[in-house]
Amino acid sequence: MKTTDQLSKRRKDFPSLARKLNGTPLAYLDGPAGSQVPRHVINAIGSYYKTSNANTCGAFPTSVDTDKMLEDARSAVATFLGATDNRTISFGANMTTLNFSLSKAIARALKKGDEIVITQLDHEANRGPWLALQDKKIVVNEVRLKPDGTLDYDDFEKKINKRTRLVAMGLASNALGTVNDVRRVGECTRAAGAWLLVDAVHFAPHFSIDVASLDVDFLLCSAYKFYGPHVGVLYSRKGLLDQLETDRLRVQDRNAPYRIETGTLNHAAIAGVKAAIEYLASIGQDKTLRSKLESAYKVIHNHEYKLVQEIFEGLKKIPRVTIYGPSFDTSLRAPTISFTIDGLMAKEVCEKLAAKGICAWDGNFYAVRAIEVLGLLEKGGVTRVGVLLYNTTEEVRRLVKEIQRIAGSGT
Repeated sequence: MKTTDQLSKRRKDFPSLARKLNGTPLAYLDGPAGSQVPRHVINAIGSYYKTSNANTCGAFPTSVDTDKMLEDARSAVATFLGATDNRTISFGANMTTLNFSLSKAIARALKKGDEIVITQLDHEANRGPWLALQDKKIVVNEVRLKPDGTLDYDDFEKKINKRTRLVAMGLASNALGTVNDVRRVGECTRAAGAWLLVDAVHFAPHFSIDVASLDVDFLLCSAYKFYGPHVGVLYSRKGLLDQLETDRLRVQDRNAPYRIETGTLNHAAIAGVKAAIEYLASIGQDKTLRSKLESAYKVIHNHEYKLVQEIFEGLKKIPRVTIYGPSFDTSLRAPTISFTIDGLMAKEVCEKLAAKGICAWDGNFYAVRAIEVLGLLEKGGVTRVGVLLYNTTEEVRRLVKEIQRIAGSGT
């Protein structure tokens, strides 16, 4: 079965795809900001509330069920990320909140004059928490973004030195689709004896993750980007979280992974995280959960890459349209395209698309430094579209046709 045919049958799994505007189905090309949710995930969240709603560590059945669900979810996420120990997986409200909590803990392990390296390409969730540590006399160095939307790796190598204690970078850019060479940076980071922290939020929906192969110390992602609910996930190298002094109450479990999980977690949503991983695995073929996920991501990537290439090729032929980010001469690029139309603000473009039932985003998408460096901040940023497993050839052709109309109208 062809990849496109295989995934087109999956559209029926997403109830939201049935929504229409003036009789025309919405084209959800807003995936870089969050995916739609399959029925399997919706049912898992509802089922938890129906049968197991309780707090943890009780002797009665619903509490016991909740404890088991949470551990099963940790196991599923560990497998999803290529980790071998459930205790490396912590949950939180979202990636940003988890990263702020982690940054405060890491700050307690640093001293005046220690250095952290961040990049100009990253989402503010992986910049702001580290920039805030400058108040504690921690030096924060910023790696340059090149005009083609890629990072300057020579600059990376210059800025990682014997005083570096942490390197924080993204696996993929939510603004430009750039996939970064984490392994190359990791070699420099290891040589300096520093920790490597990776934001995988934009990478996780599109590519299989293997924390062991990446050799990272910390990795964060968000389930709402890979067909789940709003839950943040933190992977910490085994034993590392136990070394950090996290904010916690005296009654809280002091051991990883719990020591960074403040308050009562969103149990129903975490049940949905497990269900999202199960859903992704159902697309693949093999015996184990991990091998099914790896197989599924090959199918998903082939489908998404075909669609996004059609968008790219279509848009680059349209006068007045400028595309930002790396070209598509490599398959290792997130299926995300950001562009501008000369003479129009990005918000105007999105409003025109929305009127035709096409969902797209405008602005900086919290990757404000990247948009600023590219000289686009004062122009309202860029228009951004992206594809996921449920998108279709018909939808991307609708998009290209509409951009042609908008760009050709002169207004």
